[in-house]
Amino acid sequence: MSTPSQTVGPYLALGLPWADGPTVVEEGTPGAVWIRGVVYDGAGTPVPDGLIETWQADAHGRFDHPDDPRGAQPGFRGFGRCPTTDDGEYGILTVVPGALPGEAPHINVSVFARGLLHRVVTRIYFPENTEANAADPVLAAVPAERRDTLVARKSEDGYTFDVRLQGEGETVFFDV
Repeated sequence: MSTPSQTVGPYLALGLPWADGPTVVEEGTPGAVWIRGVVYDGAGTPVPDGLIETWQADAHGRFDHPDDPRGAQPGFRGFGRCPTTDDGEYGILTVVPGALPGEAPHINVSVFARGLLHRVVTRIYFPENTEANAADPVLAAVPAERRDTLVARKSEDGYTFDVRLQGEGETVFFDV
């Protein structure tokens, strides 16, 4: 007797997304930018049933969290969540974060997708922060030939950051 196959979710569309999840800041917020990209599987095929979550500081390096007594700028949530479309695309409206002590400006990213039993975690760094990126201890720990998988590309209305779950050009993920 054979064991029946099982589909490993995620069944993200059933309850995780919410209407304003992709908006870390409201439209029209000064300095607002879009972080857009595509999530690809190991074969280079867009993942239509994934979810991107982001967590970040505001433009001044402050978090919307009780552990940061300075508090974030008004209207800044710090957390975003966006399901991927049928074409594997996602978009988060946010601001470029400020630097944190000893770290370059970055956005923390969790990726949930079919076939993953656990989320994978990465970071988005920004290309204009060359000096800060070079001094960032997390980015410096990544082999030089793979660091580019963590740096977004400038686009017309913000940045592009594609996620490759496996294979050629695989995004660097962190064990957290």
